[in-house]
Amino acid sequence: MKFKITRLPLYVIATVLFGSKTYLAYRFMFTIELDNILQEIILFINPFISAFLLFAISVWFSNNEKQLKYIRYSALIASFIIFANLVFYRQFNDFITLPQLFQGSNMADLGSSILTLIKGYDIFLFTDVVFIWILSKKDIAARSVTYNRRRKAATLTLSLLLIATNFLIAESSRPQLFTRGFDREYLVRSIGLFNYHIYDVIAHSKVEGRRAFADGNELLEVQEYIEENVKQKMKSDLYGAAKGKNIIFINAESLQQFVINNEVNGEEVTPFLNQLIKDEDTYYFDNFYEQTGQGNTSDSEFLVENSLYPLDRGAVFFTHGGNEYNAISEIIDDAGYSSYVFHSNNKSFWNRDQMYVSLGIDHFFGEEAYDVSEDNAIGWGLKDKPFFEQSIPYLQSIEQPFYAKFITLTNHFPFDMDESDISLEPYESNSDVLNNYFPAVRYMDEAIEDFFIKLKETGLYENSVFVVMGDHIGVSANHNKALSMYLDKDEITPIDQVELQRVPFIVHIPGNGKGKVISEVTGQIDVKPTLLSLLGIDAVDDIQFGNDLFADNRKGYVALRNGDFISKKFIYTNGSCYLRGTGELIGVSEEKDYVVSESEHELVNACNEINEKVTTELRLSDDLIYGDLFRFINFDLTKKANQ
Repeated sequence: MKFKITRLPLYVIATVLFGSKTYLAYRFMFTIELDNILQEIILFINPFISAFLLFAISVWFSNNEKQLKYIRYSALIASFIIFANLVFYRQFNDFITLPQLFQGSNMADLGSSILTLIKGYDIFLFTDVVFIWILSKKDIAARSVTYNRRRKAATLTLSLLLIATNFLIAESSRPQLFTRGFDREYLVRSIGLFNYHIYDVIAHSKVEGRRAFADGNELLEVQEYIEENVKQKMKSDLYGAAKGKNIIFINAESLQQFVINNEVNGEEVTPFLNQLIKDEDTYYFDNFYEQTGQGNTSDSEFLVENSLYPLDRGAVFFTHGGNEYNAISEIIDDAGYSSYVFHSNNKSFWNRDQMYVSLGIDHFFGEEAYDVSEDNAIGWGLKDKPFFEQSIPYLQSIEQPFYAKFITLTNHFPFDMDESDISLEPYESNSDVLNNYFPAVRYMDEAIEDFFIKLKETGLYENSVFVVMGDHIGVSANHNKALSMYLDKDEITPIDQVELQRVPFIVHIPGNGKGKVISEVTGQIDVKPTLLSLLGIDAVDDIQFGNDLFADNRKGYVALRNGDFISKKFIYTNGSCYLRGTGELIGVSEEKDYVVSESEHELVNACNEINEKVTTELRLSDDLIYGDLFRFINFDLTKKANQ
């Protein structure tokens, strides 16, 4: 008798088709890295195991038509989940988390950004759905099954045993797999996309309950850790250098370090910023790292305003916008400062309208404050040049001293530009994103230069201190092949990937005359204590994980949100520790065979010590946010007690 595929139950056919489709998507549509044959085996088997569990549920339907209907719609919905993750992955090199689904209001503003991420060949993700749909409509009796209770239970038991086996193999490959939820790619690689989403739902439910059970006692551990490991005892030489002056902070969208003092087609990418860096009144930090998570620009704002780490899942602005905080704006209010944010986007994007209230910001000049038209807008909103130009009258009208933050827009993925605004020819590579990135950066550089010129004309320049900071990376790892060509490298290594997290950080103090380049390892977590120090404000009882950038006895490392870190001596990434500078691997990697020599033990111990601190800091910061622990502190009373 000849074997016919159509004799198989539809749930079995669907398992094979959907599992095969998912595996091919993992290998050829996502860029999931595999380091050994075991990881390849795990990646291969988990799509089929997940698919079998999904479709085997159908055998519990006694009605044959309902059974096949369940399989059809399950295949369609599951395929859409893969598609949504793929589109998200192309931009952020990451997988969707449940908190991000609550950020759906942002989607209406993405516009062309999403369209550029959808490819024609994505239709492949739905080809099996079409085949399953056709089969389910023909010969219903042959496609469905009628199992007794024992066979139904056996089918379910088999699917659960397969899932358990998958988990055990994954855990043996990487111990404590489920305690490293921030490493989403590893979770997907180990247990599959759909099991990852189940894990994500459980993790989200778990953390959401922490606020209800928090009572403030958790603050003691946080305060003790900061007192022993973070707090600086000495003031910097620049303490009070900005006292009574305005703070003008430019949040430079997607500006990365590698374009500074660099060229494309023989021309400087950022001529004005290059000039500003060389100015005698400028302090430039060339080893300054962005530390954002899934919240991107909103995470950079959160870091700056609070000196707390963003969450590893979703954006704090959305998930915990109603929390109590002790942000810069609230602290400097007692020193007579008013605070403002200028950003020509709608107030609800990233939930800013609610979050800014929680941060104590006095006024938000959003989209409604600007004259936006088809001629002066592109992509996400008002172009940077008219944005700064239209902001000047507002600055002139507000009372001094003020703290004003400007969030630019034009240099945003996918970096589309009107031909009339392009003054630097695009780069030539296989990545349109990288090619168009350089002209967009140049436009932003010119906009910032125009802003400085106009501030000098208005008289605001001399009585202000300027901060320019890149908010997050603009060119994701999905464009590494083109980026390696631009940087004249054979490939982008894991160490290079960490170093690409560097963004410019510039402090310009007119009349200071002592500016210089500072190469200490620093990050966005350090901005709040630095600004408060410049203003001569002692926030002695504040809870912050950063240090004053200008002071000595810094903690000496920068933690990234995914658990990686950078110190003067080490780079820790993907579970491995490297010597910074030589790139030499030290210690035992979690994923590679590597034997520690006796001479390396001291280095290994030093790296592990920092790793423990990084893990602790991220956990304690999460505790503060998830538990909304600041509500248990009356900062007004502590201020009075210290006056």
